Amino acid sequence: MKIIDMHCDTISVLLDDEKAGKPISIKENEYSVDLVKMKKAGYMLQNFAAFICLKKEANPVLRAQQLIDLYYREIEKHRDMIRPVYNYNDILENEKMGIMSSLLTLEEGGVVFDDLSMLRNYYRLGVRMITLTWNYENGIGFPNVNSLEVHAFEDIKKINDKDGLTSFGIEYIKEMERLGIMIDVSHLSDAGFYDVLKYSEKPFVASHSNARSICDVARNMSDDMILQLANRRGVMGINFAGDFLKQSDVGDEKSMIEDMVHHIKYIRALAGIDVIGLGSDFDGIPDNLELKDASLMYLLINALEKEGFKQEEIEKICYKNVLRVYQEILK
Repeated sequence: MKIIDMHCDTISVLLDDEKAGKPISIKENEYSVDLVKMKKAGYMLQNFAAFICLKKEANPVLRAQQLIDLYYREIEKHRDMIRPVYNYNDILENEKMGIMSSLLTLEEGGVVFDDLSMLRNYYRLGVRMITLTWNYENGIGFPNVNSLEVHAFEDIKKINDKDGLTSFGIEYIKEMERLGIMIDVSHLSDAGFYDVLKYSEKPFVASHSNARSICDVARNMSDDMILQLANRRGVMGINFAGDFLKQSDVGDEKSMIEDMVHHIKYIRALAGIDVIGLGSDFDGIPDNLELKDASLMYLLINALEKEGFKQEEIEKICYKNVLRVYQEILK
């Protein structure tokens, strides 16, 4: 089975290791995502996020540049296994050659600091998807969870349905669409989601978000948001984090495959199979995972088969739905 995963944070942990003087490799490492694990599972494409914490980094732009540099250094070492993609045809060409694809994303759109020329330069550097906000407000808009660290589990249930995109944020997403960069609304406030819906024209994604009706946290999507995303022909990636999969009063839930299937079944019944994809959030979430790494994706596939999902439905979840959006957006 081919796999497309819309979100992992592996580049960030590798950069931190490199800065600490440790040997690093995207080919084989101790984390959830590496090329050997991906190849074993039949990956078609992995999105690699350059995550920047605006309030933690003394120089966020430098951090972004270092992450992008590491991404290319590591990918270029292993061109026999994986190559970066910049448009839809690149994905198809890699597939023909039996080579996996990598797609560079930004997880924190605010690193442009209210300057669209910087957005265009990130595009020139190969960025093809941007998560508009992380857990802080920025020049683009507002998140739901607005802090570096959640001090109580109730904090991740607080929904912001008042503060959406700024006027610059509206210009920003319009320029993203013009360039061919996918809009990612994971982390964005509810109000921001509806602003994206209002001011954009093309499909967009929630790269790593689940169903709020199953697990009532603000990082997940309401029924109406899921329906609106489906109506826009977008896709949401099932997030493997336990706290976003299962309802809890204390947090720190173990991530279980049965809970992933529960979300998938709910979303299919609500909005149809075409809105569901994968967004593991590997290497950016706690490691209390039943599906511990990329090589074990077959466990989720097996679970879906046992629940009666047809082969065509599983293919849509694993790669076809995301690929359809990529075909429409990536120029």
